[in-house]
Amino acid sequence: MGSHRARVPLSRVLRSLTAALLLTAACAPLTHLHPGGVAPRPYTPVVRAGGVLYLAGQIGADAANGGALAPGGIEGETRQVLENIKALLSASGSSMDRVVKCTVFLVDIGEWDRMNAVYRTYFAAGRYPARTAVGVSGLPGGARVEIECIARA
Repeated sequence: MGSHRARVPLSRVLRSLTAALLLTAACAPLTHLHPGGVAPRPYTPVVRAGGVLYLAGQIGADAANGGALAPGGIEGETRQVLENIKALLSASGSSMDRVVKCTVFLVDIGEWDRMNAVYRTYFAAGRYPARTAVGVSGLPGGARVEIECIARA
């Protein structure tokens, strides 16, 4: 007899993952991390709940350029967003290979493929985080893309 392997819908897997992460957060003490100093707005860049890091959404603002958006359109902004995420993870004791989930917000969903071309270079092929992408009507500072992440600490 052949073996039978049940297929579980991705939506069920993602719901289970989300429930597990929320349970972890509910049971663990919270640590509010402010790499680079306290944000001028009412949010925390990284919150640690047990072994999970929750990163606030990042836009392509370049601190080395006075906080201006990185040049180069969607590709330049995506690269800067991911560099910002990489720096926050590193300052929090984690790394890009520990990211388990990303949510991408795009002002123009037609830029999806161009954003993906840059995004895929920050993760090992075949080991991409789970991801959701949505089109939005606007982002802070006129940004084209914003990405938030959940990672293992």
